Amino acid sequence: MEKKKKLLIETVVLGIVSAGLYFSLYYFEDTIMMWSKGYKESGWLFLTPLVVAFIFSAVHGTFTSHFWEFFGIKAKK
Repeated sequence: MEKKKKLLIETVVLGIVSAGLYFSLYYFEDTIMMWSKGYKESGWLFLTPLVVAFIFSAVHGTFTSHFWEFFGIKAKK
């Protein structure tokens, strides 16, 4: 039962972080788009969309995995 409680807490935290990332993406959309255009003064900031995509993928993927595991649904091996 302790494992299930820990899994629930991790799932909720990851869900909140994932929702926060989506909110931040929409709230700071103009800034992110400006950075992604790769202006000369911004240097490597044109990589911003790639970094954002990797962060979203890691957080949302982990959240989804925990979510299904909490309900007892696991991938077939």
